[in-house]
Amino acid sequence: MTLRVALVDDHQAFRERLRALLQRDPAITIVGEASSGQALLDLALSVEIDVVCMDIRLPGMNGIEATRRLLALRPSTRVIGLSAYAEPHYVEAMLEAGAVGQFTKGDAGASLLAAIHDATAAQPKFGANVAMPAAEESTAPITPERGHADAPPLGRREAQVLAMIAKGLAATEIARSLSVDPSMIDVYRRNMIRKLNLADEHALLEYARAHSHKP
Repeated sequence: MTLRVALVDDHQAFRERLRALLQRDPAITIVGEASSGQALLDLALSVEIDVVCMDIRLPGMNGIEATRRLLALRPSTRVIGLSAYAEPHYVEAMLEAGAVGQFTKGDAGASLLAAIHDATAAQPKFGANVAMPAAEESTAPITPERGHADAPPLGRREAQVLAMIAKGLAATEIARSLSVDPSMIDVYRRNMIRKLNLADEHALLEYARAHSHKP
């Protein structure tokens, strides 16, 4: 079966290098390229995509938010994150947004090709320069509470953010406590609203308070 792959990166030179690598594999077809998250979403409306190689740092909508929106639009698509660096909080945020792997751009070689072919595997794939999240910060699932049984499980970091929201902490305070960029807190909140099928941030606050006794 031929895998339909899309490349998302705002640096054309890197896209060209990645395209040249993937085109050597007869089982991969490049169905499109995008230089921004919005351009990817537009592309996904016109072509079928099996796997997206997604840069995290994009102009406007970042790769984390683009991943979340893409999977809401095309749940069967698999996303593999790419970054120039391997910052742990970005790795974790990509996984919680729904990515199935994370690689640095320096890892874009045989291991990335293998991950693309194995994108439907249960376990996420990591490049040699990307460390898996530590056990206490892992994406091990947390079962949603009664009344939200159909919602996907929350990641460990999302559960931490939820507990801090219940305490009334502001996004900047949560980010400082977790040593992440404040923009990541917005990503976690939006992910939880989507996963728990809540209406808005006020509903998320009410949910957090109602379940603040839970670990």
